[in-house]
Amino acid sequence: MGKIHVTDREGGQHEIELNAGDNLMEPLRELDAGIEALCGGMCSCATCHIIVASEWAAKLEPVEGDELELLEETESYQDGQSRLSCQVTFSDELDGMSFEIAPEE
Repeated sequence: MGKIHVTDREGGQHEIELNAGDNLMEPLRELDAGIEALCGGMCSCATCHIIVASEWAAKLEPVEGDELELLEETESYQDGQSRLSCQVTFSDELDGMSFEIAPEE
């Protein structure tokens, strides 16, 4: 089990415990100022957009394909740091990762 550090859309700080293999999207849906995840994790919307701290972004698989296309269409896209939380699986290597939930569009 590990932890992620999340800044929600209102600036609130959250520490969430996850198991290796858990998807980041699920616990973020539970936060009051969290994500919508309208497509339920199917990578067909960008309502679970997060902006990963630069020191952690390099530890993630590169963004590509549909995910990249969806992210590039958002107003808050940040090259190298924007991800869809539905496409990120927690691992022990990501223990302590920090990110913020992107502004609602």
